[in-house]
Amino acid sequence: MARGAQRPSGARTRQNGARTRQHDARTRTRRGPGHDADGTIQVLAKVVREVEAAVRRGRTPPSVRTKFQVVALLMREERARVKADGEMSAARRTEELKRLDGIATILATTAARDTTLLGLLADDAVITDRARSLRRELLEQAGVEVPEEPVEQAPPAEPTPAVQRQVVPPSVLSRQRANPFLPPDFSAVARRTARPRRLAGWELIEPLLRSFEDGGALSCMDLPEPAPTLLPDGLELMPHQARVVAAAATGHRTFLLADEPGLGKTAQALLAAQAADAYPLLVVVPNVVKMNWAREAALWTPAHRATVVHGDGHSIDGFADIIVVNYEVLDRHVGWLGELGLRGMVVDEAHYIKNRKSQRSQHVLRLSERIRTRTGHPLLMALTGTPLINDIEDFTAIWQFLGWIDETRPVGELMEALEEIGLTPADRGFSAAARAAVVERGIVRRRKVDVATDLPARRVADVPVELDDEAGRSVRAAEQSLARRLVARYEQALEARPGGGAVEGVDHDLVRKVAARERASRATASDENVFSMMRRIGQAKAGLAADYAAQLARSAGKVVLFAKHIDVMDTAEETFARRGIRYASIRGDQTASARQKHIDAFTEDPDVAVAVCSLAAAGVGINLQVASNLVLAELSWTDAEQTQAIDRVHRIGQEEPVTAWRIIAAQTLDTRIAELIDSKAGLAARALDGADQEVPDSADVQLEALVTLLEEALGERVVGPAAG
Repeated sequence: MARGAQRPSGARTRQNGARTRQHDARTRTRRGPGHDADGTIQVLAKVVREVEAAVRRGRTPPSVRTKFQVVALLMREERARVKADGEMSAARRTEELKRLDGIATILATTAARDTTLLGLLADDAVITDRARSLRRELLEQAGVEVPEEPVEQAPPAEPTPAVQRQVVPPSVLSRQRANPFLPPDFSAVARRTARPRRLAGWELIEPLLRSFEDGGALSCMDLPEPAPTLLPDGLELMPHQARVVAAAATGHRTFLLADEPGLGKTAQALLAAQAADAYPLLVVVPNVVKMNWAREAALWTPAHRATVVHGDGHSIDGFADIIVVNYEVLDRHVGWLGELGLRGMVVDEAHYIKNRKSQRSQHVLRLSERIRTRTGHPLLMALTGTPLINDIEDFTAIWQFLGWIDETRPVGELMEALEEIGLTPADRGFSAAARAAVVERGIVRRRKVDVATDLPARRVADVPVELDDEAGRSVRAAEQSLARRLVARYEQALEARPGGGAVEGVDHDLVRKVAARERASRATASDENVFSMMRRIGQAKAGLAADYAAQLARSAGKVVLFAKHIDVMDTAEETFARRGIRYASIRGDQTASARQKHIDAFTEDPDVAVAVCSLAAAGVGINLQVASNLVLAELSWTDAEQTQAIDRVHRIGQEEPVTAWRIIAAQTLDTRIAELIDSKAGLAARALDGADQEVPDSADVQLEALVTLLEEALGERVVGPAAG
């Protein structure tokens, strides 16, 4: 059989499976330098389209999740094999890697629709028997004979669940047996949700959200004066931190702690929990920072043991006061956590739960509701320096976690406060009063310029680079190809109109519709799209960005380089190695201990000059203030992600002015993306900081980039003949 993708499928595959595998065993060889990748890539492309289609329909059953995980694993294996194949021609290698990039793009955009899929790629993700079996089936379909033993050491076989797999760590069972009866908290029964009177029948969530679009004063509740706090030797709180701890000590129990990044939110949360005696305390965090939370707990509250949940939690201390768990494995542990008698819950990087329909958000909301029903005054804290990523609606899941609203209306103290205003949404003055009522429930937002006056300045400086080599020509050709496809779609849409679609100039409404269709379709795995274009540009800039970082390291000391894609990080690290520059590498595919080892090397070893960081893995929660220069080798899709990266360096304890050098590929889509990101940077400032600048409804940078690209192409088409 010539090509692996032509293997029988469906019922015929099942009927002829045994005979086919016997034939394969006689006629096919295992992977080697001469392996033909066509079959594997075709099979992966077919399966990834099935996954994409299912997720688009809103269906992610276990079978789809297994396919997603296996395709991702096989894609990595195939990429490594293609790169290592010494007998493959350069042209063939480039073509195979491009096709694999197409599959990677579909995986990334699919995971963006259902972020719970990302947990399947985490360090501690379970590879089930079904996943290993599917891997074998796909390789056999592709014409590859698979050894009887798995290529990688797999964990013990675990059952595939019908919905989700729940675990109870052994030490938690021991804790439950030691204290089988939790003391009742009758104060929880006494608290009732206020029944609306004046506001009965009014839609209130939308007016509350809109009140934060109107600007106004800085969004920060009245906080008490700092009170003396017993701290471990050598530690000291800044006044703004001490105020939050004092508020918890005086009885306040819900906080949206939205201080700008770098102002010490972790310490504030840990000490607030201690002041409120909110133990057991659950802390839900991104995977990349859970070990850092354990370290901070040991530093600030050493009298309260912290334990970190990895995988199924076999190694945790069931008697600890503080349980740290990452979002990706929370689904396995919601059962026993809900029965533990938690008296406090902290959600770090709370913008992770902005999509209330995601499984990640549902688990967090389920636990917070469980805590509120069993504890009269639990401590609930949402921590995020970037509470608004795309839209003002990002607030709603956080407010629901804090118990201020449910899915349809305000509840509890917020409802009472709105009733006390004496106004309805139709009355003048309701918006400002409603905003104040929400803020007083516990929004705390401080800016560095106001509370850390001794913190040095920071700036973002763009460094335009010319892509004048083969990679640059490839980028421009790909951008032209994308523009031609957009123009062709625009012309087809015009022709389909009644009367032939003749228009003068450019129909901007139609341009936006065409761009939206392009963004939704992602074209095909072999076509250029806005995602693959930005990745291609990142690859072309990688060496130049690394060269710039190397120059900074030689002249100015330690440097942090951020990138989005692994191959860009690889190129940067190869550049540093050739120049004899020692570097640390902080990536998402590292174990927690390996990641921390690299962080420690950069921060403590004077000979390690550069930290090469993944934006996803190192953009939140870690402290790299030993450097004062950072290089942004690739652009983010949001200003919030860029700001988070910069604030790994610009934070309390920094003594030098901080400069973020943003590498921009001149005369490419890169320039347009940078302008769009900057234009949408004011959302959080307007909503929480009282700024007056206009903010778009949504930071849909991908769509706006396509609109700009198409309008420019159409403008050149109109102007070109006239100029001739």
